[in-house]
Amino acid sequence: MNFRPNIMTETPDMDTMGGRLLRARDAKSMSAPQVAERIGVKAQTILAWESDRSEPRANRLVMLAGFLGVTPTWLMHGIGQAPIDDMVEDTAVINTEILLLKNYHEKLGNRITQLEDRIAALKAA
Repeated sequence: MNFRPNIMTETPDMDTMGGRLLRARDAKSMSAPQVAERIGVKAQTILAWESDRSEPRANRLVMLAGFLGVTPTWLMHGIGQAPIDDMVEDTAVINTEILLLKNYHEKLGNRITQLEDRIAALKAA
């Protein structure tokens, strides 16, 4: 039997809602003013939420969760989809680009060798 954890059996993230919000924002490498502008609140409001001085209304919570790539239940209760660190995604993109450049480098090296051989053959003729 394949067991899947649910909201009642998952171990919750024990940070506060503000702490989880801050971590999700950091994972997106965004400033509080950038997130505030995106969801239509003041930067001070984001900072108040992150310091647990207040909490977002339901509509703002859903907007935040969607924008930050987490679930509303993770923001509020620490259960659900946590943020994916952009550095992991960036590393994968960079590694793919490196492989592509190495492939181009190899092809370019082969083409240079072909042209050098052709020049040598022309000089010999």
